[in-house]
Amino acid sequence: MSDIRIVIADDSQLARDVLRNILTRDGDIEIVGEASNGREAVELARRLSPQLITMDLNMPIMDGLSAIEEIMHTKGIPILVVSDRSDAETAYRAIDVGALEVMQKPTLDDEDAERLLARVRLLSGVAVITRLRRRTTSAMPTAPVNSPAAYHRHTPRAFQRIVAIACSTGGPQALAYLLSKLPADFPAPVVIAQHISHGFIEGMATWLASLCSLPVRVAQHGEPLKPGCIYLSPSESNLHVTCSHRLQLQQGPENALYHPSCDALLTSVADVYGADAIGVILTGMGRDGVTGMRAIHLAGGCTLAQNEASSVIYGMNQEAVNAGVIQHICSLDKLPSKLICKANDLPSPARPTPL
Repeated sequence: MSDIRIVIADDSQLARDVLRNILTRDGDIEIVGEASNGREAVELARRLSPQLITMDLNMPIMDGLSAIEEIMHTKGIPILVVSDRSDAETAYRAIDVGALEVMQKPTLDDEDAERLLARVRLLSGVAVITRLRRRTTSAMPTAPVNSPAAYHRHTPRAFQRIVAIACSTGGPQALAYLLSKLPADFPAPVVIAQHISHGFIEGMATWLASLCSLPVRVAQHGEPLKPGCIYLSPSESNLHVTCSHRLQLQQGPENALYHPSCDALLTSVADVYGADAIGVILTGMGRDGVTGMRAIHLAGGCTLAQNEASSVIYGMNQEAVNAGVIQHICSLDKLPSKLICKANDLPSPARPTPL
């Protein structure tokens, strides 16, 4: 008997064939049902109780977003959104209503296949809960993106603290909660490295911006850091900060395991801002971020980690805790107030301010 029971939901027969071919190749996954629209997916979820559903978004009769909400309202099942890049913004609305993760539709290429298999095996074991139905809320406006005048290298910065966040599986949900609780006058810039499939970061930024009172955008090379702004690293490059308080995008190694690299961002923040850095490591699988959190800890900065009970995957945050580099372990609901407190905690007069 197969270990993992899966339902595939996609209106394209070709897409279902590709997914079935990949998922059944190793013999540890059984496709117990296939749906060509969202209504069928809901019915199969109720009748078959699969361990995971792969869900397309653009389907007839009932779209994927509505199907996810209906499934999560009746019986919580892990859902992996497998969709086109053109659906990126909708894909992150799917996260909002209960999907665990988003990835691009795979080809039969070995690398694509292994990536899909790894996500399915991981997420099929995640415990999810039934959700209440959504309440309609109006989106918060985002601040306009202006083109500021160039700063000189030694121009004093307009902020004291800087927040760097690392996250992976389950990160979008955690970020949505954490960032939505930050006030409009939050005094620090926030830089984020979230492991993500190529092509989906703009959609994630738009979705998060609709939930937050702070502006959210994808980081641009050379852009100056501003207090109260949230910057997401694109997946195609690693995000760094410079001593002139600007963002820098660098190409990562071709064989890099993580896109983007959490360690690259956190280490950069530690190098430039030292004791004024605040590092936060959230839910996710692997060890990425541990080296960066260690760098912030050794530089005298503040380090926080999401606790096990509130994490989708207690992996990279657990590794950081076990490494002894975390000062504060918090549940997700406690993280915003802790972060606000630390961001407003000015350094002692004796501490030198990095250039």
